[in-house]
Amino acid sequence: MNDDVRNIVLGLVATGISASLGWLARTYLWRRRLRRKQAFFGLPENSESLLVVNRNAGGPELVVMRHDVFALLELSALIKDCNAHAEVVAHDATQQGFGERTEFCLGGPASNRRMGAHLSSLLPGVRVNVDADAGPDLGAFRIGGEDYRMEGGRSEYVLLARLTADGHGAGRPVFLFCGQRAITNQAATRYLARHHERLYRKYGTGSFVLLLKVLNSQAYGPDVVELVADVTRAARTPLPETASADTAA
Repeated sequence: MNDDVRNIVLGLVATGISASLGWLARTYLWRRRLRRKQAFFGLPENSESLLVVNRNAGGPELVVMRHDVFALLELSALIKDCNAHAEVVAHDATQQGFGERTEFCLGGPASNRRMGAHLSSLLPGVRVNVDADAGPDLGAFRIGGEDYRMEGGRSEYVLLARLTADGHGAGRPVFLFCGQRAITNQAATRYLARHHERLYRKYGTGSFVLLLKVLNSQAYGPDVVELVADVTRAARTPLPETASADTAA
């Protein structure tokens, strides 16, 4: 074997080794990202999850608002990426606790009974004004003594929460997308899809509650979202009147 042939063979071997190492490194990184994603969403391989939606007001049929459909599509893509499966269930047809299957719950308490139950039991520091006669306060959030009113199409709020039974990652999580309008639910799911890696780095598999503001949705749809605050502590601390009522009872 002359020098030229030997150099060609050595070059091919080196190229093959480099390509193999590169492929192994990419595969390792991809698997690590997948494991982190599965851990964050509580979706191990071939697991089941629930997509809980509200019914369209005034009818017995399961008719989902257009923006909530878009939100479901965002979530379905995340679930598929985790190699898991989803079942769409109406809010009043879900009769189970949480922690058994990952749950994604969409809609405010006025149209989603299960969302109302989650807020009452898991986030006692949150109140949503569902009084039809509330005027400009309709749909307003009260979180830890602060009020957040919406200006339709200009400034609207949505809560994005990841909650577990003990707050530290035990059991499968429930994700809440509690918005003042359907378009804000979609905005929250899109925010989660875009920032889940950063959220995992910050919170791991623990609980968090974020207050988001959707800006000028009449022009920009669900795309322009601002993080207002991490309200986890305030949302999980009973409001004063609730605490007083509990004491009196």
